[in-house]
Amino acid sequence: MSFLPAVSLFSGSGIGNVGLCVAGITFVVANELLEDRAALLALNLPEAEVIPGDIWEKLDQIIERTGARLQKEKVSELFLLLATPPCQGMSANGLGKLLNNARKGLRPKLDPRNRLIIPALKFAQVHRPRWVVFENVVQMKNTLIEDEDRQLTKIVDLIPRYLGDEYVGRYYEVEFADYGLPQRRQRLITVYTRDNEAIESYRNNVELIPEPTHDSKGRLGRHPWVTVRKALTEFPPLDGKGPESASDLVMPFHRVPVLDPKKYEWISHTSEGCSAFDNQCVNPKCRFQNNPTHGAVRGKDGINRAKQSTPLYCVKCGTLLPRPYVAESNGKLRIMSGYTSAYKRMPWDMPASTLTRNLSYPSSDHTLHPSENRVLSIAEALKLQSISNYEYKWGPVRVRGKQYVVVPDTLITDCIGESVPPIFTELLGRHLLQVATSKAHDLYLQPKQLAFTVMREET
Repeated sequence: MSFLPAVSLFSGSGIGNVGLCVAGITFVVANELLEDRAALLALNLPEAEVIPGDIWEKLDQIIERTGARLQKEKVSELFLLLATPPCQGMSANGLGKLLNNARKGLRPKLDPRNRLIIPALKFAQVHRPRWVVFENVVQMKNTLIEDEDRQLTKIVDLIPRYLGDEYVGRYYEVEFADYGLPQRRQRLITVYTRDNEAIESYRNNVELIPEPTHDSKGRLGRHPWVTVRKALTEFPPLDGKGPESASDLVMPFHRVPVLDPKKYEWISHTSEGCSAFDNQCVNPKCRFQNNPTHGAVRGKDGINRAKQSTPLYCVKCGTLLPRPYVAESNGKLRIMSGYTSAYKRMPWDMPASTLTRNLSYPSSDHTLHPSENRVLSIAEALKLQSISNYEYKWGPVRVRGKQYVVVPDTLITDCIGESVPPIFTELLGRHLLQVATSKAHDLYLQPKQLAFTVMREET
């Protein structure tokens, strides 16, 4: 097997890196801010030197250690830089207003986390990797930051400025369901290369990311999207009513939180694809089914907010509806504030909605199982994010002085929600090798069987 060295920045727990490793790429250095993620990163990328800490403070060390590792391995260049900066500060909201105010001399308030792409680009300037890949939310394409001269610029416009004319590339808005992931998950994948043959192919309409393998309706000879039903059909049933029914003793990670009685009641009356906010009357003497449903209204400030006028009591018989509510200090009940996607079941015959770090909370977006009274289990989330298709370890690790055989469930769900699905990164890595120079082709001798094939619709 060839040695194709890569560096990973903002690596999280390294889940996305695993797909690239299966494709034949070896990470030699990786950086992650958070200690618990860095511990999992080191466990799952054993060949990488993991440098934990703030990238602004660690940049010189990352650059130096990368050079040392390349020298040790007797390779002349870095094959890939993968950077997935944090997305919490990314937003397309108010872009025009920000620019307009800046022209008037009014400095906008910008999230400093968005400038974390600058040290990544500084690294690329030094080591000149053959490929540079950024992954982030789609909003990155319109996110403004201050450059090193304190001038406002879009992040995506800053990238070619740092890389220079030697590199060619662009960003892609990617739907991961189009690559066999049983989940709707949109991300911005930005790819630049200085590989001559890849540049020539790109100029002949060969894109820098792989062609989609799936389509919502199976058009263009592609496979249909992988549905929740297809992905989760073999999981044993669970129920969030009590401890005994909320966990499977045989299947690892197939467990869910126990719901409090109120939430269980709301969820138990919720139909597939619907929200508990829209539940109808369950009074056996009434069962009126035309109570107004929930929704959102746009205020004068332009922000959508959940309606407060949604009835909590049946308009026909006055019985309390099984809808999410809170009790005020005077004992009066009112409809719960929140997004209309809260307490909502996933449909069986579509990919899941985007999994977030809050995937174990019924009050978060689209987290309820399509038919069972519970949220998704960790095992199901691992499947929907394609992680269970790969060899990924959740322990043993030592974090903040404590030894874990398996890390806590809260950390696992955080890592799932933050990760890049390895089903895509494996395909991306193989594609980069396919369009790279003949030298890279010669180095990549015996590709492994694609791990993602078990997710295809025909299996």
